[in-house]
Amino acid sequence: MSTTVVRANKRALRKVIRTTLGELPAEDIQSQSRAIIAKVMALPAFQSSRTFSCYLSMPTAEVQTASLITDILTDNRKKLFVPIIVSESDHMDFVRLHDEQDYRNLPIGLWGIPQPTTQWNNEKHLDVILLPGRWRVAFDRSLSRLGHGKGYYDKFLSSYITAAKRPRPLLGKLIVGLALQQQLLDARSVPITETDWKVDMVITPDDIITKDDLPKDLANA
Repeated sequence: MSTTVVRANKRALRKVIRTTLGELPAEDIQSQSRAIIAKVMALPAFQSSRTFSCYLSMPTAEVQTASLITDILTDNRKKLFVPIIVSESDHMDFVRLHDEQDYRNLPIGLWGIPQPTTQWNNEKHLDVILLPGRWRVAFDRSLSRLGHGKGYYDKFLSSYITAAKRPRPLLGKLIVGLALQQQLLDARSVPITETDWKVDMVITPDDIITKDDLPKDLANA
């Protein structure tokens, strides 16, 4: 399938997901978010890991991460890094939040998302990377992710691998997609190209999907 066709299919799928999420009641999103965060916190990988990247959630239409962020920040064994889009170079970096006060003091930016303002401090050893199932974003059961189209996470993951000189998978590092149930599609539903990164795990209120759950042809795709 040509890149042009894949891009067109992605645009059409984003429109469908956007409409679906726009119809979800806030109470449903909160309920799903609580179930998802409980699953994340129960993961052995979460409990044993020390450095995390977690997105700061917008007020609606995606998994809410405030309680997860608070849990990480109040555990003195863990470090939290959150994404920031650097407008000058149009790429994604990360900045560390040290405590709850850092989190509470963040200014609110576009789409109501808390917005860090300082630059990344060169943390290269993230144990768990939690990706958003944001507005217009979806995952499928073959662990493919439909992004917004800017490729911020794909570019970051590629540069992270290059800088750290690590092969994929990230030597046990975990790339986890958090998705409302409406954002989880059937296997192979998300059109992808060779530059699109798959995640290692997708967590919804009802599912935890890993490579071990996939048929061999999908696990090796």
